[in-house]
Amino acid sequence: MKKGALKATVLGIVCNSFLFAIKLFAGITSGSIALLSDAFNSLTDMVTSIAIFICVRISDKEADEGHPFGHKRAEPIAGLLVAILAGILGFEIIKASIERLIAGKTISVGPIPLLVPVVTMVLKWLMARYFKRVGEELKSPAIKASAVDSTNDVYFSAAALVGIAGAGIGYHFLDPLAGLLISVWIIYSGYKIGIENINYLMGRSPEPELMLDIKNAALSVAGVKALNKVRAHYVGNFIHVEVHVEVDKTLSTFDSHAIGKGVEKSIERLEAIEKSFIHVDPV
Repeated sequence: MKKGALKATVLGIVCNSFLFAIKLFAGITSGSIALLSDAFNSLTDMVTSIAIFICVRISDKEADEGHPFGHKRAEPIAGLLVAILAGILGFEIIKASIERLIAGKTISVGPIPLLVPVVTMVLKWLMARYFKRVGEELKSPAIKASAVDSTNDVYFSAAALVGIAGAGIGYHFLDPLAGLLISVWIIYSGYKIGIENINYLMGRSPEPELMLDIKNAALSVAGVKALNKVRAHYVGNFIHVEVHVEVDKTLSTFDSHAIGKGVEKSIERLEAIEKSFIHVDPV
């Protein structure tokens, strides 16, 4: 595992475990559904961080006989796991929040329940910035998913703070309402993460801009007259490319092969391109 990915995943496990513990304590002692919802959100983050740690380690394994192109699809699987857990958690919180709204139960508000969301917002904001930078550097969809999740957690905790503060001044319905709002955000963020990682697993084509860069890289090689076919798809979070290039039919096999190797190297210099497969067409 790359050092940056290892550090990011371990940091996620430690920080989310800490946040789960303080939110759970404050939620139980105060009876706040918003804090308990946020606590279970952190529990999901903690479990997800462990899953990401495992999947990132798997994705770094070298290619073998059973997986000739490596294990890169492991990271999108971790991102998809984030989405599934977010959906399950979101619906559970909706149920609990509606039950609390109907029952009209009051909560006990003190300094600790008010302080915990503030601590969470600061820590999650710092985590989001860090995960975003590491995710972009390593081209890791799992770590980038953690950045999105951490950013959303800032808003969740802000909603929890509003709910708790509102309950403290007599508007007790605000606490379960905040829990309901948190659940909607959790489901929405899970949906976005899920769609992105499903696309990775389904082998979707890269963006049109990158496809144009691939074509230009192939055409820049001396001896390439034109392109017959250019196809590309994601293998995990990396891209494989198939290109058919036209070369002069009078060239020797050796020279045609050299042109094909040149195209292969030119394309693989592009960021996110893991492997290119070149077919030479004599014209």
